[in-house]
Amino acid sequence: MLRLLSIELHKLKYNKASKILSLIYFGLLTSIALIVTIKFEFGSFKLHLADAGIFNFPYIWHFNTYVASILKFFLLLVIVSMMSNEYSYKTLKQNLIDGLSKKEFILSKFYTVIAFALISTVFVFVVSLILGLIYSDYNELAIIVSDLEYIFAFFIKLVGFFSFGLFLGILVKRSAFAVGAMLVWYFIEGITKLVCFWQFSENPTNAPTTDKILQFFPLESIANLIKEPVTKLGAVRSAANSMGETMSKTYEVEFMNIAIVSFWTFMFIYLSYRLLLKRDL
Repeated sequence: MLRLLSIELHKLKYNKASKILSLIYFGLLTSIALIVTIKFEFGSFKLHLADAGIFNFPYIWHFNTYVASILKFFLLLVIVSMMSNEYSYKTLKQNLIDGLSKKEFILSKFYTVIAFALISTVFVFVVSLILGLIYSDYNELAIIVSDLEYIFAFFIKLVGFFSFGLFLGILVKRSAFAVGAMLVWYFIEGITKLVCFWQFSENPTNAPTTDKILQFFPLESIANLIKEPVTKLGAVRSAANSMGETMSKTYEVEFMNIAIVSFWTFMFIYLSYRLLLKRDL
């Protein structure tokens, strides 16, 4: 495993674009800390986000992993360019000539995906922990370590998303086309959701069935791992209750979603391997 991973890291070491994108990504992750400086003032109404509870334990685990997951597209570019460069610079063929099997080649890419996801997860964990210890109103150990499942869900989310990008990079061979294919699939799922919502708007009894079907789509299942945290805030819930709105939404990390994303991750890596086996290099 370490040998295969070192091969990929050696390639990335001399890829200037990948290094720049990685630096931008981790720089943006660090910038989450700048949220504490944001203040809104509308006449007599003043809101300081750091005082709104978003950095309180354990809510911070949910909030920061959700925000950080939005930035995952920067590392997606690194993943797909990592694959497209294998074709552009003929390094894939050279690796196979040097004795690397196609299975080892795919595993080396998957290990890199895991490494990127793991480093990102540890980074978000450390940033969140520091912000929480500074700004949280609750610093009891039992509260700090609760809801850490969002950190695990963040890792699974990145592995699934990057595996999808790896598969598309192998499928179309060009990074721009791979990103384009990802966007096309995103729109396909989006249009499917709109059609389904339109169908059950006329017959609300179909809503549960529609949700159960949509949760098996790859990007939808990845998105479902960490649900939006804004409506979870006490201030938002209080405002909704004052207007007569009741929120019955669940925010927990569900085992079903983890299982679905894990299945898609396996399929993306397996299909990448099968595609490489059949392709004439």
